Amino acid sequence: MPIHPFTPDDVHDLAKELRTALKDHGITLPSLGVDLPSFAGSYGVPLVALGNCNAATAHKLTEVLRKAATR
Repeated sequence: MPIHPFTPDDVHDLAKELRTALKDHGITLPSLGVDLPSFAGSYGVPLVALGNCNAATAHKLTEVLRKAATR
């Protein structure tokens, strides 16, 4: 029995919501998705893989997070 409250569908939905929220700020992480092995591993918590991004995307993400932190 999993120790987390998330079903595989929940995690896929969360990844989709995160992708949409990032897109609302002009950020695309092409490799964003669900880490399927995390469901089968002993870690016990499903992971959302953010993947790789280029330097421009990392810069934009940093700007958005810093702006949000000042609110």
